[in-house]
Amino acid sequence: MANNKGWWRLAAGAGALLATRAIVRNTRFYELRNKTVLITGGSRGLGLVVARQLAQQGARLAICARDAAELARAERDLTQRGAEVFAVTCDVTVQSEVVEMVGRVGEHYGSIDVLINNAGVIQVGPTENMALREYEEAMQTHFFAPLYTMLAVIPGMQRRQAGRIVNVSSFGGKVSAPHLVPYCASKFALVGLSKGFRSELGKDGILVTTVCPGLIRTGSPRNVVVKGQHRPEYAWFKIGDSIPLLSATAEDAANQIIGALRHGDAELVITVPAKVASVVNELFPEFTADALMLINRFLPGPAADGMDNQRKRGHQSESPRSQSGLTRLTDEAAAANNEMPGNDPEPATAPNGEGQTGAGL
Repeated sequence: MANNKGWWRLAAGAGALLATRAIVRNTRFYELRNKTVLITGGSRGLGLVVARQLAQQGARLAICARDAAELARAERDLTQRGAEVFAVTCDVTVQSEVVEMVGRVGEHYGSIDVLINNAGVIQVGPTENMALREYEEAMQTHFFAPLYTMLAVIPGMQRRQAGRIVNVSSFGGKVSAPHLVPYCASKFALVGLSKGFRSELGKDGILVTTVCPGLIRTGSPRNVVVKGQHRPEYAWFKIGDSIPLLSATAEDAANQIIGALRHGDAELVITVPAKVASVVNELFPEFTADALMLINRFLPGPAADGMDNQRKRGHQSESPRSQSGLTRLTDEAAAANNEMPGNDPEPATAPNGEGQTGAGL
């Protein structure tokens, strides 16, 4: 009887916590219609998919990226869907360019209500073949670039005593995976930065959400940096990105991100495998470390002396294995989400019900 009472108390306490969380989330609900949302890395992949869904909710969009042609294709895609969009070419790893870009968006729309730091790079390969350049590139993109954009938009949000910031980190910012060390280390840094800003900015009416996605089928593998034995390295990465049970669609991930943004959630972990692995790592760190060491034994070894160890993009590292039926879903996502040069994604029905409807890709 005593044990039963203990379980009932535990269940009642858990229920009260869930009910309290639901109430708090509802009080924080943020209306996105007519709000200006700035998305870094908004020209392709997850950033573009998030922009499409925000447009459906009536948000005014500002997107930035380094590649002007790619950015123009994304702007055209969003405009054909009925979105109000302002595109600015910007390298977010350069603070002066960020300040100028934020100023231009502010002049165009009047204010920036929401910032989504989504720009990212991935370097795949063993540590033996990673140079200092890869670590610096990852830190500049995943730590300093979000810092630059936050420093640029926060003063305006503080004056208005309102704002939302979403920092797209990664499951790799919670559990560091082999052959992704520069990426994971920089994403760990972003998690700490993002959570620290949330704790300090709440007093100003600004809520910061840290997003840690697992594998998401955005089509981005073809643009990753590959080091070491290029073809086998790229094959395992692309295949893993394509398996439905391990990865989620970009559309589902974007929907979850926008939900977390609207409710002001502190953290969002996307995909069931990522959630499970995060909990296991917290509870059993030794087990997780041993499991990752075992996994590393099955990954390609480093490029031997005399082998080509240049930086190559994923699309330059294709092989029959990476172009098999196992990777079909990733290739389809690449075509749909502006990951391929010169490819204009087909427009869907505009948010207001008007506009063109493209055929499925």
